Amino acid sequence: MSEVSPLQQSAPWVRLETTEADWDAADPALLGTMFAQLILIRSFEEFVLQLAGEGLIHGPAHSSIGQEGGAVGSVLPLVSQDTVNGTHRGHHQFLAKVLTHLAPGGIDPTQPVSADIREALLRTLAEICGLDRGYSHGRGGSMHLRWDEAGAIGTNAIVGGGVPLAAGSALAHRLARTDNVSVTYFGDGASNIGSTLETFNLAAAWKLPLCFFIENNRYAVSTKVEEVTGEDRLSARGPGFGLASWQVDGMDPLAVYLAMQQALAYMRSGQGATLIEADVYRYFHQNGPFPGSAFRYRSKEEEAAWRARDPIDRVAGHLVRRGIMSREAVDAAIASAGALMAEIGEVLLEPVPDGKPGERRIRPSEWPDPGFVDTGIRGDLSEFECVRTVDRDSFTGPLTDMKFIDAVAGVMGRRMELDASIVVMGEDIHRLNGGTNGATRGLKDAYPDRILGTPISENAFTGLAGGMAMDGRFRPVIEYMYADFMWVAADQLFNQIGKARHMFGGSHPVPVVLRSKVAMGTGYGSQHSMDPAGIFVTNPGWRIVAPSTPFDYVGLMNAALTCEDPVLVLEHVDLYTSSGEGPVDDFDYTLPVGRAAVRRSGSDVTVLTYLAMTPYVLEAAEQVGDHIDAEVIDLRWLDRASIDWETIGQSIRKTNNVLIAEQGALGTGYGAWLADEVQRRYFDWLDQPIQRVTGGMASPSISKVLERAAFARAEEAVTGLEAMGVGRDA
Repeated sequence: MSEVSPLQQSAPWVRLETTEADWDAADPALLGTMFAQLILIRSFEEFVLQLAGEGLIHGPAHSSIGQEGGAVGSVLPLVSQDTVNGTHRGHHQFLAKVLTHLAPGGIDPTQPVSADIREALLRTLAEICGLDRGYSHGRGGSMHLRWDEAGAIGTNAIVGGGVPLAAGSALAHRLARTDNVSVTYFGDGASNIGSTLETFNLAAAWKLPLCFFIENNRYAVSTKVEEVTGEDRLSARGPGFGLASWQVDGMDPLAVYLAMQQALAYMRSGQGATLIEADVYRYFHQNGPFPGSAFRYRSKEEEAAWRARDPIDRVAGHLVRRGIMSREAVDAAIASAGALMAEIGEVLLEPVPDGKPGERRIRPSEWPDPGFVDTGIRGDLSEFECVRTVDRDSFTGPLTDMKFIDAVAGVMGRRMELDASIVVMGEDIHRLNGGTNGATRGLKDAYPDRILGTPISENAFTGLAGGMAMDGRFRPVIEYMYADFMWVAADQLFNQIGKARHMFGGSHPVPVVLRSKVAMGTGYGSQHSMDPAGIFVTNPGWRIVAPSTPFDYVGLMNAALTCEDPVLVLEHVDLYTSSGEGPVDDFDYTLPVGRAAVRRSGSDVTVLTYLAMTPYVLEAAEQVGDHIDAEVIDLRWLDRASIDWETIGQSIRKTNNVLIAEQGALGTGYGAWLADEVQRRYFDWLDQPIQRVTGGMASPSISKVLERAAFARAEEAVTGLEAMGVGRDA
């Protein structure tokens, strides 16, 4: 007969509830500050809904009214250097962190607020209205609020999207040897999403000082939590990942405060990540000034029951009961907070000329200049001003015949030796003598805390790297074993890292380097073989480099590790075992940003190529050299901002014909974008349409024969050159 024994989780899981004794023991100044923050945030949110009702908020207005207790209770124990990020419904999270930063000694609800608090409320309101006075000059709006000085590192419009970023902030705190923590706020809906669950695992495995704060408001838009999970006590998930977890009534700000104090003690002592589930309730619909009952997914009776537990009423009741404030003083403080928001609104609003009585508009002087629309998509490269930039023709050091993969490992080792901010992460990079390709050979022993082997969780560790980069103290390098794995983390790469600088106003660097290999020809099939350049080039926040020689790899990786923008460094399995010129002992030079290399001069046709296709094109050019004189340009930099139009233009004006040669599939190919750019810039110089050499329509498959038929090499380049009808035989 089998025996069945109950199992116990390794991490604690408790529910914390306050008693009247807890309220009696609470410092009066703490309760006063708690009340002041609650009414300031509530009045702010009511004013936002008022503006939304008047049509003065362009875009959503996700109200947090009803949920303020969770934010205020959890933020009050934090210090300015602790970091928080939040959700699309994040006004209360942001404001609680800002208020705590500006008034670390507390706020007296019976006194007028300070000038800096008034200014912060004004700037936050301006940002939500999309105005230049806002923290991100109106680009972030309601869902993307960030003020680094206060430790508010960005609310996020993608459900679960900000969770991995907070893990990066937590890792930065630990690597900087501080006892600061990071708190990431999200709702019941995000509790079911992959990026959140991946980050649970990563934070627990690495014992990060990260608190996962679940605001369980029972509804993801209109879908009730019980409909989408078999365990609606969402804190139950924590122990399964090894997270110490608390469940608490989020309508009780003191209970949240006490739970956060316990979680902070756990994290600051180095025991690892934590999870707090706060049961809260949003009084209004997902967006706008109407209750959920207006849309019939919840009842008026349910809403009334939750409103009877209002966090402001609860704190006010204890203030009055203990004689800390009179009922009249409570009412006066609430009225004063409302009047403050009306005064702040007058700064941004004015009557509509010749409008109806009471009709208002945004003051025209508050709008951002339309010319600001694309400013700050990427940096201005001023970080290169003091960097030694050389190219092959100006390099004076000794050269040797070098394996490509030795250049990869050599330059990374040199940079890590000189720059303690570089942290490398990826799957298996800490084992196998440098990962699956040897790119980190010897580095784990030399830098054990900065070569991080990750779980198989691209969403989590990519977002973590993005969060580290945005923190500003570290420069993360991500290795993807295969380029196809990028699509697992597409949200983090494109919605988060690629957009962050521009979205938050253009002044915040995002120095992430992403390394990955293209593996066509290895027999690994459709899901391990793609060239991602054609997709990445459509995202303007990323710079892209594609080295084809060991010498170029060193200089381009140094450029990538200098750049304050995210940079994709493409590699190719065909190149790893190849050899070419490389430095003997100088791994410190940087190739100029935005300079291509003319690998072969010619007069009949300009061939634009990159990465491993470059040597194949050169081979093809030699094969047809007796009748076609091809000029071969190795692009090296592929993104819109960095591509070398000067070199390309000079060549086209000479040859009047263009062939774009790449290995990858036609549908996702980089050449389609490049051909469009070339024809619009140089149409008058072209004697014929731009021609292309590409792989097949589909990704390579496993069969050796079918795989070879699916990508391009020298043979296809020869065919492409001869089909152009140029040269002596034309």
